[in-house]
Amino acid sequence: MKIARPDLRLTLLETTGKKARFLEHVVSVLGLSDVEVVNERAEMFGRREMFDVVVARALGALPVLLELTLPFARLGGRVLALKKGEALEKEIASATRALQILGGELASRRSYDLDGERRQIVVIHKVAPTPPTYPRRPGVPAKNPL
Repeated sequence: MKIARPDLRLTLLETTGKKARFLEHVVSVLGLSDVEVVNERAEMFGRREMFDVVVARALGALPVLLELTLPFARLGGRVLALKKGEALEKEIASATRALQILGGELASRRSYDLDGERRQIVVIHKVAPTPPTYPRRPGVPAKNPL
């Protein structure tokens, strides 16, 4: 994203230390400015409601993904959830409660094909503040989704 849009300021949140170090290396080698790599779990990341856009991929089922991303989007901001597979309708239906609790609203979906596989971007608008109790402590969102 930074290569396509050099004007963006990015914060890359990565739980795995090895992946975070790789991201830091790539940022350094490419000489990218205004890119911060943070090696921390989303549940422990303290910057609430301050990002215009939060992008997530390969993070799990939509209710879990929303709990781990919506708290970081500012009011009026967006979460872009990159999803693949055919069961997205069920996943969106299962996220209704999470959207209500976390202050999100389904805005749109955009479909595309990548290497012959159907992918979608689910766009969520942040319409209300997220209660301060979210995200819950590490591991809880995945074990007990909203």
